[in-house]
Amino acid sequence: MKSTASAPAAARTLAKRAYQRLRRDIVHGQWPPGGKLKLEALVQHYEIGMSPLREALARLVGDQLVKTEDQRGFWVAPLSLDELDDISRVRNLIETEALRLSIERGDEAWVQRVRETYDALNEVESDVLGRGDGAPQALLDAWEERNRLFHYALVSACDSPWLIKLQELLYHQAERYRRVSLSASRGKRFVQDEHQAIFEATLERNALRACRLTHDHLMRTYDEVRKTVAALGAEKKNAS
Repeated sequence: MKSTASAPAAARTLAKRAYQRLRRDIVHGQWPPGGKLKLEALVQHYEIGMSPLREALARLVGDQLVKTEDQRGFWVAPLSLDELDDISRVRNLIETEALRLSIERGDEAWVQRVRETYDALNEVESDVLGRGDGAPQALLDAWEERNRLFHYALVSACDSPWLIKLQELLYHQAERYRRVSLSASRGKRFVQDEHQAIFEATLERNALRACRLTHDHLMRTYDEVRKTVAALGAEKKNAS
């Protein structure tokens, strides 16, 4: 006989899996910004029930990746330059403060996490940059995931669950915009050198330098992404 606790636990697992898959697909652009999310179509696409789907969508509303209006349904959050400006500004504040605290408080286990995630990122980054615009999507996805893990490792010793939560939320928000501009900007920056400089300053526990390098790194990304998003918006407006 199954435990009475097994059903709720299974439901939570289904909702969590639906949330993770739907969030990934929104961030990757499979469901376009501003597009209507049709519940029946999502149930069939993800092969899940309506209840875990609604729970996943409620979490995504909290993440600001999905919008809803008075029981009229759900939409993927649109992209806007104003939002991009705000995300970039706040992310820079959060990430540099969390990095400063991590450098101050991080132990040897933290140093090892930073080293391992940097080595993994550096390995795939060389491959991505070496291929220029010819890198396959699977390789770009691998780079994005290792980039996320490296940035997370850098701040993971800050000893603040709220800073960690905000860093993760803002990273995924920024990733939506970054993926829009990835093909336009790839190969035109020394991103690998930027990551190496951040890594070395962090391991030297030079918080001032590491935070300044991180700030500059994030701002260079923001500048490129903003130019591309603005250009795409102009093209869409001219075509309409």
